[in-house]
Amino acid sequence: MAQQINLEVVTPSGSIINKDVDIVNAPGSGGDFGVLANHAPLLSTIKIGALTYEIGEERNTLMVSGGFCEVSNNKITFLVESAEAKQDIDTDRAMKAKIRAEKRIAKHGLPSDEAYSDTRAEAALHRALIRLRVAQGL
Repeated sequence: MAQQINLEVVTPSGSIINKDVDIVNAPGSGGDFGVLANHAPLLSTIKIGALTYEIGEERNTLMVSGGFCEVSNNKITFLVESAEAKQDIDTDRAMKAKIRAEKRIAKHGLPSDEAYSDTRAEAALHRALIRLRVAQGL
């Protein structure tokens, strides 16, 4: 059996995953990256995206919100705002959030004081799209 790395994903609610895995692929703010056992120490910010990990032939995916990642001593720890496993994603809710965000973005001529709302709508759309992608196993 190949050497593994310990993966831990922590949200404000607590640790949701703590297991040994073969490989982790993460949505880093500077680009996606992969981590295997014995990886060099690393700190990275994490963007909204799909976090995947493999154990043997089994591949698992989580939707994660922004946060941080540390790789050290054969352990990779994610401190993220939220994390949802494929089976926990409510696709109806995600689709409604997608439609709502698209409607907000489609509004033209927003006053400058509403620019922040537009940015929030874009972030909401991105989260909804990632949730749908993870739920569909893409």
